[in-house]
Amino acid sequence: MPRLNDSPDAGVDRAVTAALRELSWTVHRRPPQRNSAGPLNTTAIAMLKQVVDAPGSTVGELAAELALRQSNASAAVRLLVQHGYVERRPDLEDRRVVRIMPTERGVREEQVVAAAWAGSLDEAFAGLPAQRQQELRSALVALREIERRLRGIARVTS
Repeated sequence: MPRLNDSPDAGVDRAVTAALRELSWTVHRRPPQRNSAGPLNTTAIAMLKQVVDAPGSTVGELAAELALRQSNASAAVRLLVQHGYVERRPDLEDRRVVRIMPTERGVREEQVVAAAWAGSLDEAFAGLPAQRQQELRSALVALREIERRLRGIARVTS
């Protein structure tokens, strides 16, 4: 697989990767404002989204998907259990395996968090000129492909 620096447009590629890194960092370090049952750190927020997206996963599967250490994933699940957002259920076929399931309260909280996070992004997006908005819409497929590839890399290296 070619590396970014091998490209004749390496400077452009580096500018794109830098912009993506800065955007992701800015979004990540600004947890959404919520009026729900207490503070959640960004790891717990990401974990809640993953549990809602993939109910019945094990802690190990969740850790792998989010590129977290097992201990950090366990701590995030423990916090979500304490808030009543997820519950641990024994696997029906193998009682040694524990599945993490979202509760109704957890699904509602994830929707609140998603709406709060989207709110600040929607506001920033709405402030862009129409042409820039269309450019971002046009890049959506490529951005999702990058995210999919990064998740694959994270699973291999964690």
